[in-house]
Amino acid sequence: HDFCAISLSDNLKPWELIELRLLAAAGAGFVIALYNPISKARPWQLGRAFECLTAILPGTTPVIFGRAAGRPDERIEVYLLADVEAEKADMATCIIIGSPETRIIKRAEKPALVYTPRSSTGRTK
Repeated sequence: HDFCAISLSDNLKPWELIELRLLAAAGAGFVIALYNPISKARPWQLGRAFECLTAILPGTTPVIFGRAAGRPDERIEVYLLADVEAEKADMATCIIIGSPETRIIKRAEKPALVYTPRSSTGRTK
């Protein structure tokens, strides 16, 4: 499945452009990776990003918070878009928002898996 990566930092571009990119990516069905999600100087932007995404994506869309990936204190958490809390992120967090086709696969006594199929249900031949 296609994906895109969007920085939420508005140091080099206006916030309005970031919002347009979020809306376009969600509307096109991309899996979206967010980096630079939150900082002391801009604590509000991730919450606003989730508001933008909620306007287009279903509340059941999986959202993954990956903090300190590859480090000893690595933490991976899976949420639904309707339940996600921006305050749980920091600058060491990469956030992945699934597409409308992304699914959470629960496993007994193991962490859940998050899966987006390569094919689209709206696919035409």
